[in-house]
Amino acid sequence: MTLGPHSFVNGKLLITLSVILLCASAWAGQQWTTLGPDGGDVRSLTFDPQNPDHIFLGTSTGTIFSSTDAGHNWSRFAHLGSGDDYVIDHVVVDPQHSEKIYVAVWSVENQQAGDLFRSHDGGKTWEVIPAMHGKSIRAFSMSASDSKVLVAGALDGVFRSKDAGKNWDKISPVNSEIKNIESIAIDPKDSNVVYAGTWHLAWKTDDGGANWHHINKGMIDDSDVFSIIVDSSNPSVVFASACSGIYKSQAAGEQFSKIQGIPFSARRTRVLKQDPSNPAVVYAGTTEGLWKTADSGKTWKRVTNPDVVVNDVFVDPRNSQRVLLATDRAGVLASDDGAQNFAASNHGYVHRYVTAILADKKDPNTIYVGVVNDREHGGVFASHDGGQHWIQRSAGLDGRDVFTLKQAANGELVAGTNRGMLMMARNASSWSPINTVIEENASARKTKKGAAAKTAVRSVLTARVNDIEITPKRWLAATSAGLYTSSNAGQSWSGGPVMGKKDFVSVQADGDLIAVATRSSVLISTNGGTSWKESNNLSPFVSSIRGLTITPDKQIIIASREGAFRSPNAGGGWEHMQNGLPDKNISSVAYDESRSRLLATSTETGVVFESADGGQSWHRGPDTGYPLRHISVVHGRFVAATPFDGVVVQPENDNRSASAGVGSSNN
Repeated sequence: MTLGPHSFVNGKLLITLSVILLCASAWAGQQWTTLGPDGGDVRSLTFDPQNPDHIFLGTSTGTIFSSTDAGHNWSRFAHLGSGDDYVIDHVVVDPQHSEKIYVAVWSVENQQAGDLFRSHDGGKTWEVIPAMHGKSIRAFSMSASDSKVLVAGALDGVFRSKDAGKNWDKISPVNSEIKNIESIAIDPKDSNVVYAGTWHLAWKTDDGGANWHHINKGMIDDSDVFSIIVDSSNPSVVFASACSGIYKSQAAGEQFSKIQGIPFSARRTRVLKQDPSNPAVVYAGTTEGLWKTADSGKTWKRVTNPDVVVNDVFVDPRNSQRVLLATDRAGVLASDDGAQNFAASNHGYVHRYVTAILADKKDPNTIYVGVVNDREHGGVFASHDGGQHWIQRSAGLDGRDVFTLKQAANGELVAGTNRGMLMMARNASSWSPINTVIEENASARKTKKGAAAKTAVRSVLTARVNDIEITPKRWLAATSAGLYTSSNAGQSWSGGPVMGKKDFVSVQADGDLIAVATRSSVLISTNGGTSWKESNNLSPFVSSIRGLTITPDKQIIIASREGAFRSPNAGGGWEHMQNGLPDKNISSVAYDESRSRLLATSTETGVVFESADGGQSWHRGPDTGYPLRHISVVHGRFVAATPFDGVVVQPENDNRSASAGVGSSNN
């Protein structure tokens, strides 16, 4: 068996990838680099006031990207935190000292937690500010009149520093309603005037927090205040966005009036942004597109498609025709005509959850990638030049997540999705469903010979398809509704629950030996699926299986949250594989036929692990620097799928190449 279900086998493709790796290593050194596909979620955009061409991009997984050419090209800049749970909604650069950068974060895993990071050297090194450690910071602002004054809005209140972050004071009253802060704004001319939007209306202090008062006149008493901005030229003009719509005050927040012209469905406005060169122009980034006013909110016009979810807006202070949007799924959208037209600007920015990598058997330069969580902007991507450029190949998928990709002998592509299976014929441009299920049921009517007549019952498989195995004898699909098999290349399927179990996450076959796994159990057939047995002695150890594989010597190996386990006797007994391998959070174990070894990956580390003795002992290979879902070998180089950073590749000049054998070093 080759290296798992996603291995590369084509020589010309390997050569192409090697050329790319050589080019990438010229600037990346020993760092692994991303191949793509470009795009994904973007949470925030911030620029260096001394050099607006230098833009920072925040993600929801603790990573910051940067652009030095006004957002045309991007590169990975920094990763904050030890995991991938920090949401970066706020990056602030000191306009007086651009080497000083602040990043406020909150944890998506533990929403009560977060941090405030600071760099004094332009992002080369970072420190956590102790006084704010552990706080879930949802809003952050620097005073325009004094860059030493910083205000942070956290779930437990409002905090202020007057000395560039060295010392902090809580300026919201203890045990008050001023908590769950979602937005912060500072009067551009008086740093003692602070606005705080909460999950229930907004508050204001005129004296640095000594006294606070509700600013809710004219505002519907409903819910979150997502964004507050103060007019840079006239601080009496304040805009605020809430669930009920956008509000404008001409009395410094003491009285609001509701802005008309934006539909109710688009009123979840995450960000308001004023054009720094024209205060009358304000942008509203909503869950149904970007809206723009050129007359201080009197009239509004939607300037993007309604399916664009806008998280942040950047307006170039030198040229207001240049507008960038941080979006869900579509990455960065750029306009050079004042938001009349937008196009993707994601070159070098990769933030996609890759589930499958497949090399085309017929076309040596073509790679296919399956992704999840990107809806209409995701599905399947193809590169016809070894990963240098990508095109979306998702027509017919209708926004489905793709969990597995396989290719039939005739070149047809097969995708397992969150809603059934689909096929794309060679040279076709669209996917078509292959979900016909035919079950034969015995009826009460008997034939002339006395046997019960059989009737064919047709149905459509709409379940989630987690894994597909294509063999010369049969196709198999592990789904949330059971195990399905096809003997006619996917034209029809039969199957369902096996031994009372139906939510299957992985399936592998070697001849008549078939192994299929749920999250906590493995079922085995040694006769091509005619009969099954359950490996009962595995369940006490494992509750979250992520995948399985079968080696040429018939070992069955599973990767799970609880570690990697192997059975040399068709599920009769299991051994927890350690001895150099992490004892938990194994994302994949696959067999590399080219070097007769096992390779393992983990979502907790970027290290590639290798075993040359069937899993008895393991050695550490290169550290990719990325959490890994699975690993492949491409022309002597490792190529990996990641949960957040697309496809990553090993530099061409890495002395620990896949062909050299990663077991040669144990550091």
